[in-house]
Amino acid sequence: MTGVKTNERPGTRAVLKHSGVSAYKAREVLDLIRGKDYQRASEILEYCDREVATVIGKVLHSAAANAFHNDGIEAEELFVSACFADEGATLKRWRPRARGRATRIRKRTCHVTVIVSRMSEEELNRRRAHVAAEQADRRARRVAGARRQGRASAAAKGETSEAPAVEAAVEQALAGDEDEQADGDHDAAGDEDEQADGDHDAAGDEETSD
Repeated sequence: MTGVKTNERPGTRAVLKHSGVSAYKAREVLDLIRGKDYQRASEILEYCDREVATVIGKVLHSAAANAFHNDGIEAEELFVSACFADEGATLKRWRPRARGRATRIRKRTCHVTVIVSRMSEEELNRRRAHVAAEQADRRARRVAGARRQGRASAAAKGETSEAPAVEAAVEQALAGDEDEQADGDHDAAGDEDEQADGDHDAAGDEETSD
């Protein structure tokens, strides 16, 4: 019994045709992100020193944008279920050599495909619980530090009651949590704008290659 065909694999895909890089070089980078979640795959491609990683990153962002706009799936719930590079047309060129001779140059191209799918409910629940635990632990450490700071300031001032200083320090720490959350929302909005710009660049590259 044969497996699932390449064009029948489930998930949301993005395809880049006639990329000016060999399939061998693209596959070496694709092997790094296969099976990773969207955020982790984006980080790997961002810090990868291969030039083709920039092109593959645009294809990955395009696939995530397709999943959001077409299927309504958030980028945080996606992972790279499949990614592959097929060989494209080979351009034949000639290079002049000594004694009037010439040698052939083969300029390889490839077709890059990235397929993203939604993670299972168990995996999503595990990730959400992990994030919630980290936030609760960070909040508890900040409140405990604020209480120690309030007691120290009250002792330095010679106050008989530490409660007002401790309450003020805790309120300031909680306000800092709200500001940090607002900054995170702002950064998330900026990431969405960068993702839209990346999708636009990927579309421009496809038009140029055509």
